[in-house]
Formats: sequence, C-alpha cells, structure tokens
Amino acid sequence: VQLQASGGGLVQSGGSLRLSCKASRTILSTFIGADWGWYRQAPGKERELVASITNNGRMNYADSVKGRFTMSKDNAKRSVYLQMNSLKPEDTAVYYCNGRRAGSYLYNWGQGTQVTVSS
Repeated sequence: VQLQASGGGLVQSGGSLRLSCKASRTILSTFIGADWGWYRQAPGKERELVASITNNGRMNYADSVKGRFTMSKDNAKRSVYLQMNSLKPEDTAVYYCNGRRAGSYLYNWGQGTQVTVSS
C-alpha cells in the first residue's frame, strides 16, 4: 500500500492550496476503520499533526491552523484532503497523510508533498 500525497506547490502568503492523499490498494474496510491525519515536517523540525479525522468523523486541528485548514475524507476514493486557506510562510513544510489504528501507523509515510509559502 502506498500513500500518494499531491497538490503542494509554491504560493504567496494569503493563498490557498488543496492537498490530496490516496491510499492505493488498501482494503476499503481498513481505510474506513482508521483515524486519518495530515502531518507536516518543516526543515529542522519534527513531524507534527495538523489535522485529523477519526473513523467516526470527529475532526481536530492544531491551534496553528484552526480556522484556516479543513480536512475531509472520501471513503469510496480511499482519499483524504486538506484545504488550506490564508496560508502563511510558517506553513511551509512537507505534508504527509497517514492512517492510525490502535495507536499504530498503518502505512509507510511516502514522499509527501512540498508546500512553500512565500512572504
């Protein structure tokens, strides 16, 4: 199973991007049963969770992105999305998605997608 993140790019401060992440060849029940998250890792920093959605639809956001980012999930497409608005230079990072179940990540991380926000 591969996690294919896409949609990143270079954008000016205040701009928007929509990230997508598809879990290729995963069993649908596994996808649906997982808690999904979007993570990011900036140079020299640890990976951090920015948005998550539980298997029963509860969403949570890091304080730094609350009100600007919106996460969604399409079970049929085995995909999760991250709509990012009002982007700031501090949002610059490589963005990843992954699913978790019983506290363990389900998939290898993949390459992620680079988001660069210029001031």
